Amino acid sequence: MNKYELAVVVSAKIEDDERAAVVDKCKALIERFGGAITNVDDWGKKRLAYEVQKMREAFYYFIQFDAESTAPIEIENRVRIMDNVVRFLVVKQDEA
Repeated sequence: MNKYELAVVVSAKIEDDERAAVVDKCKALIERFGGAITNVDDWGKKRLAYEVQKMREAFYYFIQFDAESTAPIEIENRVRIMDNVVRFLVVKQDEA
């Protein structure tokens, strides 16, 4: 099992319950592909470095998880087509 982190930038134009549903859907995807979530960081609403989809602000979430090496590709493929996800990235964390 490797350690990974999924960074998700969620639209600020949606309601709180919809935003929570997007994050829950991301968590469910991780668990569906054999991942074990270790931590979820909610950074809240932040200003974007540049305008994306006519938005200047969005909500940032960082989900740390342990999974096999095939899981990140599957997770990215599913998150890519999710509504209200502005940007996303899965990175492998160092063992240090």
